[in-house]
Amino acid sequence: MHPRDRLDRPIRDLRISVTDRCNFRCSYCMPAEVYGRDYAFLPRSEVLSFEEIVRLARLFAELGVEKLRITGGEPTVRHGLPALVRALASVEGTRDLAMTTNGSTLVRLARPLAEAGLRRVSVSLDALDDATFGRMSGVHVPVARILEGIAAARAAGLVPLKINTVVRRGMNEDAIIPLARWARDEGYIVRFVEFMDVGTTNGWRTEDVVPADEILARVDAVLPLEPIPPDYPGEVADRYRYRDGSGELGVIASVTRPFCGACTRARLSADGRLYLCLFASAGLDLKTPLRAGASDADLRDLVAAAWTARDDRYSERRSEATAAEGRVEMFAIGG
Repeated sequence: MHPRDRLDRPIRDLRISVTDRCNFRCSYCMPAEVYGRDYAFLPRSEVLSFEEIVRLARLFAELGVEKLRITGGEPTVRHGLPALVRALASVEGTRDLAMTTNGSTLVRLARPLAEAGLRRVSVSLDALDDATFGRMSGVHVPVARILEGIAAARAAGLVPLKINTVVRRGMNEDAIIPLARWARDEGYIVRFVEFMDVGTTNGWRTEDVVPADEILARVDAVLPLEPIPPDYPGEVADRYRYRDGSGELGVIASVTRPFCGACTRARLSADGRLYLCLFASAGLDLKTPLRAGASDADLRDLVAAAWTARDDRYSERRSEATAAEGRVEMFAIGG
């Protein structure tokens, strides 16, 4: 049984948050003034074990999921992550296993993760200069460490490697061209992401959004671009290539170019809740029935029923009316 939701969207992608903790404090996700030293993250007992994650991943695969992505928080702060990767890599029916990371520990972990079966990584990198990077990330980590991690990931075979850059007005617009040049020269794909109103703590305002059209115009003026087709149905990034044939970049424009109609993504939080939209206000508790002894069939039916009833399309509905709706924080479900 491969369920479809009310908009006839299948379930194809599962994003698995393995922790709500992170060693960064990015302003658009986990601002330091809110998530300080005393913030109470999930106790270990409330976080899904590796065995529980793998069991649920197998059930999702039986419902049609083909792609798994490990997220957080920052997934690499979860102890023993290569063991989870090894188990997820063996989930029958899936064809891709990727991870989104801030790259701060990739120098050490890239090769063990690749050897365990991870195929690709996407690395968040919002600027190439330390000052701007520090403003965006909320930590005093040198960009050089992230670049070393990216290089280690490529050397380990975690390719094609993509760079995700959130662009926020007044903070890092000047990073767009340097990042585009660097990624092109190094053979990486950079994807510029519009600042989104995920969660309720990042101070989102429409005036802080740098629209995709503006981002593309900035790049095109220096490095001429032309659009290219998506790699697959439902791809979130609009793709462009450099006219001189030297590579490509993408824009993820949830605010100005909503792509809800093709969304095939489900999200599993670290505490075992199923979220059907990045902007959801509530999730379906799978951990409680799982730990209470529910059968695989029972759990599969819960997921299928939730997906069949799904009609989420927040980005298409975004307005003053939706601004008051509660939304789960990005670090809880991995973006």
